[in-house]
Amino acid sequence: MKKIRKAVFPVAGLGTRMLPAAKTVAKEMLTVVDRPLIHYVLAEARAAGIEHFVLVTGRGKTAMEDYFDHSVELEATLKAKNKTALLDELLADLPKEGEISYVRQMEPKGLGHAVWCARDIIGDEPFAVLLPDMIMDATPGCTAQMIAAYEQTGGSNIVVVEPCPPGMAHQYGIVALDGQSGRLNPMTGMVEKPAAGTEPSNLFISGRYLLQPEVFDILSTQERGAGNEIQLTDAMLKMLAGGSPFHALEYDGTTYDCGDKLGWLRANVAMALKRPDLRGVREMIGEELRR
Repeated sequence: MKKIRKAVFPVAGLGTRMLPAAKTVAKEMLTVVDRPLIHYVLAEARAAGIEHFVLVTGRGKTAMEDYFDHSVELEATLKAKNKTALLDELLADLPKEGEISYVRQMEPKGLGHAVWCARDIIGDEPFAVLLPDMIMDATPGCTAQMIAAYEQTGGSNIVVVEPCPPGMAHQYGIVALDGQSGRLNPMTGMVEKPAAGTEPSNLFISGRYLLQPEVFDILSTQERGAGNEIQLTDAMLKMLAGGSPFHALEYDGTTYDCGDKLGWLRANVAMALKRPDLRGVREMIGEELRR
């Protein structure tokens, strides 16, 4: 059982649910309080022990490369003005040399294709996939919980799931389980947007995966599926049918879907309420509600 050292972040999407802002600002760079979305997701991976971060980018996404790099003029200005605390904070968030790689997805062909683009950097190691528009607030973090599940199952593929809102299963990818006891259960299948009343469970696939590298061989010949895109779910189904074990992990935490406007607003409120330097947020919200 190999250690999980690498993670893939598919960041080439167009972010259509966040238009018009996403027209000129990559959705992953939209701020939640004072940090971009991608910051939170990489921090989650780093806290779980991930050593190499692979960002699968596209056109118009260069701001992320600049964010995870030195800003010489800014750093010099902060130093000259003796704003050492702020400078230290900025420097602490930077990846070390060689920790982060960028791969270009030339066309938006789907999540499966984005993951496949990272194949040469991942190599023959199991790896994590983190969708960057999902802030998953948990202690320990969702990725850490996922790696613990991987170790507990002896190296199984892991899919993070969450309970589906009542009556909404037809809008999600739903997992089928071989029994359901506790938060970690073996999977027997996945169904994309099942018809009402036919869903195999109440658990939908969320924004985190842990996969064995054999998925790359399948994705290399994977035909387009739903939405005329190369779907990661289709490749995982082939792995499952071929005998590769999968487990569904119902992680312990709260998810904020920041690819959705209400979800992004909710994340801003939730993250601000956690900040000791923003103690006035609760009172401010109350004042706005009373207007």
